[in-house]
Amino acid sequence: MAFTFPLTILRHIPFLKAVFLYSLTAFGGPQGHFGMMLKYFVHKRRDLTEEELVEYNSFCQLLPGASSTQTLTLIGYKRGGVSLALITLLIWLLPACILMGAFSFLLTSNSPGNIGSKIFRFLEPMAIGFLIYAAVRTFRISITNLITQIIMLVSMLATFLFFKTPWVFPILIIVGGVATNLSDKRIPEKENIRPRQIRWTNIWLFVLIFIVAGTLSEIARKQEWENRKAFNLFENFYRFGSIVFGGSDVLLPLMLDQYVARPNHQQSQEKNINQIKIERTDLLTGYGMVRAIPGPVFSVATFTGGMALKDEGKGKQLLGCIIATVGIFLPSALLVLFFFPVWQYLKKFVIVFRALEGINAVVVGVMWAAALYLLKGMPLKNMDGDMLISFIVVAATYLLLRYTKLYAPLIVMLCLLAGWIF
Repeated sequence: MAFTFPLTILRHIPFLKAVFLYSLTAFGGPQGHFGMMLKYFVHKRRDLTEEELVEYNSFCQLLPGASSTQTLTLIGYKRGGVSLALITLLIWLLPACILMGAFSFLLTSNSPGNIGSKIFRFLEPMAIGFLIYAAVRTFRISITNLITQIIMLVSMLATFLFFKTPWVFPILIIVGGVATNLSDKRIPEKENIRPRQIRWTNIWLFVLIFIVAGTLSEIARKQEWENRKAFNLFENFYRFGSIVFGGSDVLLPLMLDQYVARPNHQQSQEKNINQIKIERTDLLTGYGMVRAIPGPVFSVATFTGGMALKDEGKGKQLLGCIIATVGIFLPSALLVLFFFPVWQYLKKFVIVFRALEGINAVVVGVMWAAALYLLKGMPLKNMDGDMLISFIVVAATYLLLRYTKLYAPLIVMLCLLAGWIF
């Protein structure tokens, strides 16, 4: 029995290698990540079907936290249970978090805000190409009748207009699920559904950590503990990871409020040198840098944690990187691993089965809205050479994914090469 765990993991070495390679090449945030998952784990490795990947992604949109991280965690869970899911999560996080932590050490008062801007400048157009590819593929799977077409169009319009509003995603998903329940069609065959025992460990652990972290953070603030910043930092990011719907575009405003607006406001009332304060330019520099590296965009938390404790010495700065990383990703893992088995049981019921059709249609609409939102940032007026190449990169990425078997890392390398040459 002592060798069961390592032997089980050894069987999944090829899968973990694929996860590591994916973590080094997954540019473009959640939108781009989905397209690469489709290429890596569905078409190339056959770890799951397109329908399963769409379902996993739809389910993760219902939860707060890093949706692409949660989706990849579920792929590991499907293959090898909780242990493989956690190893998958670690392999996915480490490259991006190490890079962003290192960047927090490199950043000085003469901050190089344009580091790598030349070589990385075509990665966003590439990510748009991946997103369009994924949207086209999922459209064929999920949009099958009039009601799903309407849900997709409404979701696309609402998401495009309120792209940075955090509650638009869960609201649309609930509305989409309700809409497809209004029909008495598409009901699955009845089956005997046995009650399933729910394991409450993860959700109780999630709540317990939330309460303990908040309590210790408040006591540390009031009593001015020597290591107050570390306790405050963990509570801040655990709270962010527990309430953020809509991804990193919502995380940034929360960090700006917590570490820029509040300290500046309170400083006019009372001087408190122990409060975490980060310069606005530093936060925005880190937010820009995280878009230029592969992996989860939530790894910007690692950078922010390092910047929060940079005045405490190198050891404390490293500790800040670790604390923020654990704080932001731990809620996502606990929530997804608790709710997914419950979801697998609930979806066998007719009402939930019908809701899935609407939820998947919403996800397709959100993907198209994200593509349009990103394309909006590439204006046709005053087009220069770089902008023309960017549109070519979008089209070329889609065509390569759609009509060739070229691996995603090679497409990334071609885009980096184009940024270096042109």
